[in-house]
Amino acid sequence: MKLLKGFGMGIILAMLSPFFLFAQIPDPVSFTVTEIPEEVQAGSVFDVVIEAEIEGKWHLYSILNDPDAGPYPTTFTPISGNFVFAGELSESEADVEFDPNFEAELGWHSKQATFTIPVAIKTGRTGEQIIDIEVLYQVCDDRVCLTPKKKSIIASVRVTGDAPNPVEAAISSNTTGNRAALGSEGFFGFIWIAVIAGFAALLTPCVFPMIPLTVSYFSKDDDSSKGVGQALLFGFAIVATFTLLGVLLAAVFGVSGAQNFAAHPIVNVFIAAVLIAFAFSLLGMYELQLPHQLTNWLNTKSNEKGGIAGILFMAMTIAAVSFSCTAPFVGGVFAATTGGEWFYPIIGMIGFSTAFASPFVLFAIFPKWMNALPKSGSWMNIVKVLLGFIELAAAIKFISNVDLVLGWGLVTRPFAIALWIVIFLLAGFYMLGMFALKHEQKPESIATSRMLLSIPFLLFSFYLIPGLLGASLGIWDAFLPPRQGGDVSIVASIGAGGSSSSTDLDDGWYDNYEEATSVARINNKPVFLDFTGYTCTNCRAMETNVFPTPEVQELFAQMELVRLYTDGGADAQANQQFQFKLTGNVALPTYVIVDSGTGQVIDQVLGYVQQEEFERFLQRGLDAYTSARS
Repeated sequence: MKLLKGFGMGIILAMLSPFFLFAQIPDPVSFTVTEIPEEVQAGSVFDVVIEAEIEGKWHLYSILNDPDAGPYPTTFTPISGNFVFAGELSESEADVEFDPNFEAELGWHSKQATFTIPVAIKTGRTGEQIIDIEVLYQVCDDRVCLTPKKKSIIASVRVTGDAPNPVEAAISSNTTGNRAALGSEGFFGFIWIAVIAGFAALLTPCVFPMIPLTVSYFSKDDDSSKGVGQALLFGFAIVATFTLLGVLLAAVFGVSGAQNFAAHPIVNVFIAAVLIAFAFSLLGMYELQLPHQLTNWLNTKSNEKGGIAGILFMAMTIAAVSFSCTAPFVGGVFAATTGGEWFYPIIGMIGFSTAFASPFVLFAIFPKWMNALPKSGSWMNIVKVLLGFIELAAAIKFISNVDLVLGWGLVTRPFAIALWIVIFLLAGFYMLGMFALKHEQKPESIATSRMLLSIPFLLFSFYLIPGLLGASLGIWDAFLPPRQGGDVSIVASIGAGGSSSSTDLDDGWYDNYEEATSVARINNKPVFLDFTGYTCTNCRAMETNVFPTPEVQELFAQMELVRLYTDGGADAQANQQFQFKLTGNVALPTYVIVDSGTGQVIDQVLGYVQQEEFERFLQRGLDAYTSARS
């Protein structure tokens, strides 16, 4: 049916043509490898650049088109078993226009197209290696579509030996771009978190009142141009101070340890402890401060020194004095960096400090804007307390990571949800004035704005209750421990007529690839490999929102399923090395469909994938496996 949809129009027109012209049309597309290294190391990732020359008015369809839209999107597949695709394919910009043949907006290339494919030679291979890539494509013009074609694109590369650390090479070169937290969406989402943290830190009591005091230092100079220059230098000094922290963090943890660092129990215990300590500080239990000798010395130097030196010391003073309020936010940004590459701490601190420094610079340049600022008061303490509750809830995620990696089974999904419910109920009750914290007086009356602000916290608490009983919580499940067979699930029990129901994440999955492959050969099925992690947020999101859907379960039933953890457990290192040898990357999650007969990878996808796209991925794998058997 799909074949008829793709080129049936061309066949019909050819039959109606008196000269049978369309049946004689030669292939108007030629593919050529235009860029490939002469020499590489096995395990390292390099790019193979392929150019397509398209004749006449024909157009070649984009790799990004939905296969169900009509024409076949251009698809590249590795043929020989000595190499793998090691990342996301990219293409030159495609024209997106209305295609009259399929009555849909589609992307296509005219005249010329460039495709870039990240490739990795498997370890243990040396000498001259053939890179054999098969391309499936279809071309159309305004009236007719030709039959989809397959071509083999062959190139060669000299392999000198294995890279010193193939796992590190994969992390460095492959940038694990399809992870949620590491894809383009994840990267910009991380920057957004850092920027929001920087602006949120400005609303705390130890920072907000300092804005007018600091601005007055620059606005007292009659030379406005000089004041502007000083303000810009001051802002740059703040950014440099915080960014230095990011550079130090990147230097300490480097590239190769990024993923394993994020999963290490000690790291997660440390982050959880820091978040809890900061949360209690924001809740008024105590105040975090740098040694007063240091802050006094910096303040003295800023007053003594003039010009550039004085400005730099003032910037350092601001950073030091505001430490008790900015530390929780800096800690939150550092916690987010554990899911990223080596440069994430640097980028995170640049985003945080730029947002933090922006009002100091802007109000110094435009001092009249100061009149529009709200007066400091109790509202800032309310913001600080709410942020404390949120950081306390975030700490549970890292405590759960420790529990999962060490296999204690103490922090279950219902227990974590119950803690969240208590935390957000307390936040809502605090906003309603039902209790006061240390050094506070219980409010005699509650303003309308405070009542409105309590609503999201109370509603979220009520939203969590079905999850406590076993129901799905959508995207929030990604931040909670996975379901286990021992979890209490009243909803599941009622649905099963009172019988117990196991919801263990690993039910029905093999934890041994060789065993699953042997069973798959007997049952004539492909193998589906789930390379996952205990601390992988996107893995939990897939396992709770995509895997359980009936459509995906139906496709899963036609495969043998294997789940391998690469960030914890006795086999973590072996599983990670196996993942790299098989796929050329160590990103989490990575999903692979393997031909059980040949052991070759049929298809793979990385990161969080929308349900419809994941279904197409599974169906492609099943179709390719069936086609190879016929």
